[in-house]
Amino acid sequence: MTLKINSLAPDFTADTSEGKLTFHEWLGDSWGVLFSHPKDFTPVCTTELGSLAKLRPEFEARNCKVMGLSVDPVSDHVKWLEDIKDVSGIKPNYPIVADEKLEVAKLYNMLEGDAGTTSMGRTAVDNETVRTVYIIRPDKRIGLFLTYPMTTGRNFHEILRAIDSMQLTAKHKVATPADWKKGEDVIIVPKVTNEEAKKIYPDGWETLKPYLRKVPDPSK
Repeated sequence: MTLKINSLAPDFTADTSEGKLTFHEWLGDSWGVLFSHPKDFTPVCTTELGSLAKLRPEFEARNCKVMGLSVDPVSDHVKWLEDIKDVSGIKPNYPIVADEKLEVAKLYNMLEGDAGTTSMGRTAVDNETVRTVYIIRPDKRIGLFLTYPMTTGRNFHEILRAIDSMQLTAKHKVATPADWKKGEDVIIVPKVTNEEAKKIYPDGWETLKPYLRKVPDPSK
């Protein structure tokens, strides 16, 4: 099954750097970020795991749990964590799935079904499509996914920005414009008529086009 926005995020049970975990149970009522890597001991991924470790308090402040994934065994993850600490100054303190049988990568459409059943003998290039970030909503549905090439490190500040937008728009009948940051003006969604908008926003709004009406961030 091809995954898309609003698809149910596939559940799985796997060994991780923090023991055996079941994904949906681990998520509980939280938002979640699952981000994957094609191989341990690769340069870009090493910087990414360190970057996310530093930002973990920002994710926690948004009631969002983070989980990594790499198609190698736990024993390699444990050794890799020390390298990440050496490079970034912080040791990742979130679970990293050991997907050595490639099961989760296939479940999340990051590898073809005929990709084999073991990470042994496979290179990072063989697994280059295992470079996706999934944001999972509390209803266990996929809210966003981004796939990066191996040579492009991920920007986790953008992931935080997207979570801010998704959490805001889940509570209010608004959308966020290009390059929006928390606290900036937002857009009234088209399905809200002007009559309805007057009740929600009695102070009015700025009309740029009949279909583009901007109001202050309602969470402020």
